[in-house]
Amino acid sequence: MYSKNQLVTVTIEDISDTGEGIGHIDGFTLFVSRAVPGDTVQARILKAKKTYAFAKTEEILTPSPSRTEPLCPLAGSCGGCQLSYMTYEAQLALKQKKVEDCVRRIGGFADVPVLPIIGMDDPRGYRNKGQFPVGTIRRPGQDSAAEPVLGFYAGRSHRIVSAKSCPMLWDGHEKILSAVREYLEESGVKPYDEETGKGLVRHVLMRKGFATGEILVCMVINGPTLPKANLLWKKLSEIPGVVSLSININTENTNVILGAKTKTLFGPGAITDRIGDVTFSISPASFYQVNPVQMKILYDTALSYAGLTGNEVVWDLYCGIGTISLFLTRHAKRVYGVEIVPDAVADARANAQANRIENASFYEGAAEEVVPRLIAEDPSVKPDVVVVDPPRKGCEKSLLTTILAMEPARIVYVSCDPATLARDLRILTDGGYRVERVQPVDQFPGSVHVESVALLSSGK
Repeated sequence: MYSKNQLVTVTIEDISDTGEGIGHIDGFTLFVSRAVPGDTVQARILKAKKTYAFAKTEEILTPSPSRTEPLCPLAGSCGGCQLSYMTYEAQLALKQKKVEDCVRRIGGFADVPVLPIIGMDDPRGYRNKGQFPVGTIRRPGQDSAAEPVLGFYAGRSHRIVSAKSCPMLWDGHEKILSAVREYLEESGVKPYDEETGKGLVRHVLMRKGFATGEILVCMVINGPTLPKANLLWKKLSEIPGVVSLSININTENTNVILGAKTKTLFGPGAITDRIGDVTFSISPASFYQVNPVQMKILYDTALSYAGLTGNEVVWDLYCGIGTISLFLTRHAKRVYGVEIVPDAVADARANAQANRIENASFYEGAAEEVVPRLIAEDPSVKPDVVVVDPPRKGCEKSLLTTILAMEPARIVYVSCDPATLARDLRILTDGGYRVERVQPVDQFPGSVHVESVALLSSGK
């Protein structure tokens, strides 16, 4: 039996879904932070259970060939980039294996081709969105007032690790963080305290349109107004690219970052970006892929798999602000998007209008309710192709049943979780479809997450 603070020697065999190295000692499983497959490490147990324990690396006894020095000095303390200690080639191999294992083991597809993962030429500076929690810190041994701290949450906690920049965000974002720090110090506005529920500023959200260079900043606050907002705007407006400052009001005791209400203080309240020849308006709350380079590859793959000739009716379910829908309109007869979030539907319609796209329609509601009703009213909208891009939990089973009843010739499934993808592919194949291939795409270098696009064709 193992206990807290015990030192053990273990060889790392795999990586968990949350980024810890996995090793075994006589059948006992260890999840070890800052360790990669192939390492032999001395680890200190932090928390022990009956059959497994969490531990941290104390010393690397034999380094893995996949081990590298992280790009970021905060690696290991920040909870963001779980694979920082692995070479990029090893990260890609790990994600390839993850998708293959899920397709084979969970889906039961022994013969479905999982194509080689598409990685990035340069896996740095790719993120167009940053969310920085704000809190306070007291220097050890000092009686002075608490200082504002901005950064990222440490792994498995809400302790904020102070950060002045992030190598995964665009060059120049650090000026925004510096401006917010100066504003907090000069204005006397207090950061939010999760324990007491007091204080005002909870998060700083920033987004950039890589194609346009436009940047928006949104302060998530625990109240209706942001004092001395002019002072902050003066600092931000001097930073190249910054065009807008908003506040988002979140007064709930919750881990959810954004509240329901957003107010624009300065500028248009949104930025624009482009995917191919389609322009999108992006507000603080819009769902928009964080990696524009890989997003284009992801959507090009989805377009290729859809096999459009210009005569097809396409349904895009979980359509968000219409990114995939509008990307497909140039190649389809008609595209229908369904989304349960009202603001996203409004954005999708506005984006269609701004791009003068007339062959797209968007509907609000649960797709499993909206789609059957519209097809019953007008059979001509029955789809030739269905595209789904669900959240991490995958598709609702009722939606999969609805898709099967629609009998499209092809289904294109865009997924951010290979486990739920494999589960849903099994349900669709049991309903008569055939999985043709799965294409992994590295949308999130440095992290354990991986996107995939799967093509299914009708058995008819």
